[in-house]
Amino acid sequence: MGSPRTVGSAPGASPLTERGRTVGRRVAACGGGLRGVLLLVVLALSACTRGGGPPPLPVVGHVDLERYQGTWYEIARLPNWFERGCLHSYAEYRLTGPGTLAITNTCISAEGNRRVAQGLATVADPVTNARLEVEFDNWISRLIPGLTRGRYWILDLDPAYRTVLVGEPGRDYLWILAREKSVPPETYGRLVQRAGALGFDTARLVVPQR
Repeated sequence: MGSPRTVGSAPGASPLTERGRTVGRRVAACGGGLRGVLLLVVLALSACTRGGGPPPLPVVGHVDLERYQGTWYEIARLPNWFERGCLHSYAEYRLTGPGTLAITNTCISAEGNRRVAQGLATVADPVTNARLEVEFDNWISRLIPGLTRGRYWILDLDPAYRTVLVGEPGRDYLWILAREKSVPPETYGRLVQRAGALGFDTARLVVPQR
């Protein structure tokens, strides 16, 4: 399928890009490794304490977790480091108890290599079930439990549970997922429009080539 292609591009460097380069230089100055990771953690925590963040991010009114479980294929995503080189990805969710879902994420590269990550999603908002916290099993999470926990918010879900828009309040991560490996253009367009209305930079969306 080749390398992922980017739909559109943002001219110039955004403040977030410049901030990322600054952080990268600081990590390099620390020699990378664990010191670099710890520096990133400190910078991330300090950034969370500053005001002037993005506006609140609304979620859907309710999610039936029994209907939500199963396989979801990635249709598009915002670029992220952990899916670098993935030609296509899919996620499998399995209800393991009240408010918890086991996750198996699978990524297939251009060379046909398969990367699998196991994780657990826990409902953080039992009123809607639309705000979850996700943590994957890796050396960082084993070293410092809870440190790598991420937010998984369901922003748009069609009544038949066939397509879903998933993101997080910082607007740095976004996924369009579906039960099938492709969706009609009008469905994709609607979800992209919805994401843009919620403040996501949809010009940077990556659409895996199949």
